[in-house]
Amino acid sequence: MDISRVDLNLLVYLDVLLRERNVTKAANHLGITQPAMSNGLRRLRDLFGDPLLVRTSEGMTATERARELQPLVRGILSNIEQAVQEKTPFAAHDSQRVFRIMASDYAESCLMPRVLRRIRQEAPHVTLDVLTPSDVSFLDVEQGRLDMAINRFDKIPQSFHQKTLWTEYFACLMNSHNPILRQPFTLDTYLEASHIWVSKTGFGVGVGVNPKDVQRLGWVDEALGRMGRKRQISVFTRHYQVAMLLAEQHDLIATLPSRAAWLQKDNPNLVVKVPPFEIPPFELKMAWSPLLQHNSDHQWLRRLIIEVAEEVDEEFAPFGARFESPQAIYGQHSER
Repeated sequence: MDISRVDLNLLVYLDVLLRERNVTKAANHLGITQPAMSNGLRRLRDLFGDPLLVRTSEGMTATERARELQPLVRGILSNIEQAVQEKTPFAAHDSQRVFRIMASDYAESCLMPRVLRRIRQEAPHVTLDVLTPSDVSFLDVEQGRLDMAINRFDKIPQSFHQKTLWTEYFACLMNSHNPILRQPFTLDTYLEASHIWVSKTGFGVGVGVNPKDVQRLGWVDEALGRMGRKRQISVFTRHYQVAMLLAEQHDLIATLPSRAAWLQKDNPNLVVKVPPFEIPPFELKMAWSPLLQHNSDHQWLRRLIIEVAEEVDEEFAPFGARFESPQAIYGQHSER
């Protein structure tokens, strides 16, 4: 194909059409008429020899070819934007920018206080707006309405940029007078206790939990299920901070990310134990839109978050080493 004969504006049309999945909305976004956008879609179909968007009961749905094209087209346009955009460094000290970050309750507790402290030092007039996973969608990230998403992700759109901040293992948090501490902390004694379930990852509004649906209960219960075992859950919560408070009840155990347990290391009412069985670790990641990849403000924010995460990792290491060691899965380390 002779590229000189291709109207490259059609790539802009395709990029917006695949984001909006609606001809009228795409036309409004670009400030053109609906017939002009429909004509653009017809030309795109001719160009690629594929319908690209097909009307279904759920609206306009992208074809497999369109899904393959989306990250490629986004990358092309992002590079063009970078080439023509005037490079202006981010003036952190004078900026009044608002950064919107989605963070899980766990990430918000373990990372965001230190991020805010650094922002206050380097950019005192910048505002940080921290949202929950229930507040946003992948579309908000993709379209740049959200600067950053920090969470553990099962799946993430191929077009997103991402960076692993740290690998996380699990710990058991319980009251220092919990009756099970009178005997060795084994899998059997763990299962004899009552437990706090805590989890809220991903995007969108959460729903109620079915205690019998092990496959949807998450890491801890899936790990037990693989051994044919099951724990007794007395409380379900979506907030790690609440789980840590509830763990102060004399007979409950909260099994949660070890950095969350680390926040309670100086609490005399709580004891931290290594789980007496293997729970696969997970990665805390930050993800952002390709639209923001070359933005100098955003590059400053990414650098700051990465540096803070490295500081947290270094400070956490002496406490966290026990949870990462091979012996940890047998519960041989149990001191605070």
